Amino acid sequence: MDINYELYKVFYHVASTLSFSEASKLLFISQSAVSQSIKTLERKLDQTLFIRSTKRVQLTPEGEILLRHIEPAMHLIQRGEAQLLDAASTGGQIRIGASDTICRYFLVPYLERFHKAFPSAHIKVINQTSIKCVELLETGQVDLVVVNYPNNYLSNVSSIKKIKTFRDVFIANSAFEDLRGQKLTYQQLSKYPILMLDRHSTTSEFLHRLFQQHQLDLVPEIELTSNDLLIDLARIGLGIAFIPDYCLENTQDDLFIVETMEELPKRELVIAYNEQIPLSKAAREFLEYF
Repeated sequence: MDINYELYKVFYHVASTLSFSEASKLLFISQSAVSQSIKTLERKLDQTLFIRSTKRVQLTPEGEILLRHIEPAMHLIQRGEAQLLDAASTGGQIRIGASDTICRYFLVPYLERFHKAFPSAHIKVINQTSIKCVELLETGQVDLVVVNYPNNYLSNVSSIKKIKTFRDVFIANSAFEDLRGQKLTYQQLSKYPILMLDRHSTTSEFLHRLFQQHQLDLVPEIELTSNDLLIDLARIGLGIAFIPDYCLENTQDDLFIVETMEELPKRELVIAYNEQIPLSKAAREFLEYF
C-alpha cells in the first residue's frame, strides 16, 4: 500500500497529543491540514483511527494498533536524524537506559571517563527499572541499556554483553544485632521484616523466585523503588534490606550483612543493544570501555 510518510507523521503527532491543534503546532501546519491528512489516511486504510468530539480526541482500537507500530518507527527515524545532526555538530550523542542504582554505583566513573574523552558528545541517561529499560531499547528510545541479568525481558534483544558479576546481600543495623555472626535459612529470614524493591523490578522477581524454590512465600514489610531508600530504612532499624553488594561500598559501618545458610546466587550487570540498528560513533566508543 502506497501511503505517504507525511500522513503517518501527522497521525503520530495527533495520536501522541490527542489534539489536532497541538499536532498542528508541532508540525507547523494548519489545523485544517492536519484534519485533512487524517481523513486521507483513514480513507486509504479504510479504517476510522480517531473518535472526534468537541471536547476531546481519542484513538479507536484500530488507531491504537497502528500507533503501536508507528511509534517505534518514528523513534527510529528521529534517532537517525539526531545522530547525523549531532555527529556533525557536537561529536555525536549517546542515550543510555539504566536504573538509579546502576547509574550511581556503577556507571558514574564510565560516564566521567567518556565525557573527558569526548567533551563535545551529548550524553542522555534515562533512569528506569531494568524491566522498563528493555522497553526503551525495543522502541528505539535509547541506544543501549545497562541492566540486571537474568532478565526475562531481554529475550528479544540481539546483543548482550556481560560486564560485572555481583551478589545480593541482606543488611541490617544494631536493632538486629542478635543476627550478627549467624547464618539464617530462608525460612528463618522470612520471619523478619524484609525491605526490598517493588514487584516492577528484576531484583524483586529474583528474590521472590528464590524463596518459591524453597517452597516459601515472601511477604515483604516494605517495598520501594530505590535501593538508597532501602539502605536508609535499614539504617534506622525498620527491617532487613535486600540490595546488590556493590551498593555497600560507600555505606557506613553501622550496617552489617546478615549471612544466609545457602549462598545467594550470583547475578550480573549487562550492556544490551540492538545489532540491527546502527549505533552512533559515541555509542560504539562507550561500548569499548567494557
